[in-house]
Amino acid sequence: MDAGMMGNGARSGIAAPARTTSAHTTGWMLRSGTAADIEAVAELRATVMRADLARLGRYDEHRVRQRLRDSFSTQHTSIIMVDRELAGCVTVRPAEGSRTSEGMQWLEHFYLAPHWQGRGLGSAVLRTVLERTDAQGVSVGLNVLQGSTARRLYERHGFVVEAEDPVDVFMVRTFRPVAEAAMSFPGPMSLTIDIDTTGGTRGSATESPELQCLE
Repeated sequence: MDAGMMGNGARSGIAAPARTTSAHTTGWMLRSGTAADIEAVAELRATVMRADLARLGRYDEHRVRQRLRDSFSTQHTSIIMVDRELAGCVTVRPAEGSRTSEGMQWLEHFYLAPHWQGRGLGSAVLRTVLERTDAQGVSVGLNVLQGSTARRLYERHGFVVEAEDPVDVFMVRTFRPVAEAAMSFPGPMSLTIDIDTTGGTRGSATESPELQCLE
């Protein structure tokens, strides 16, 4: 989320080519995360996580940024770019602990800048990520904060609750065979989405750190 394809089987991220379709629409792409992105992404995390963390009594100005700095992985993180703007990020890495032997992937640090939320971009990026994990035949796990509206996005894409506590909800999506996934999303699959920069979304047929991504 480098321009072009972002790696092979040893890398969890997925890249999509950028595309500009008119003066009012622009394509999105994924590029590899770099060390130079850390502070920008840390600020993004602080912005998008603030309301939910504050609601749960867990917001700390330093800690919310430091958790990102401590866990940021250039190997597994993709940056979401829209018309040369850093619009968000997503990390997909091998799961740790008891899930390691299952080959599960862990989805984390999925954030979109506020002005890109609600415009179909989150769904398009998530669908692209899940196409890749389905092709690899692996399930995906994530944590989302209790009460976060982002939970609905994950539920629509097949994630189900496996466990929860007063702060986090642990969700898992079992991989779908490629044929089944194609039936779930009829029509051609595209790795770009046309976003109307005047406000709305065009051509969106493709439509634990905590996650906060609102489509």
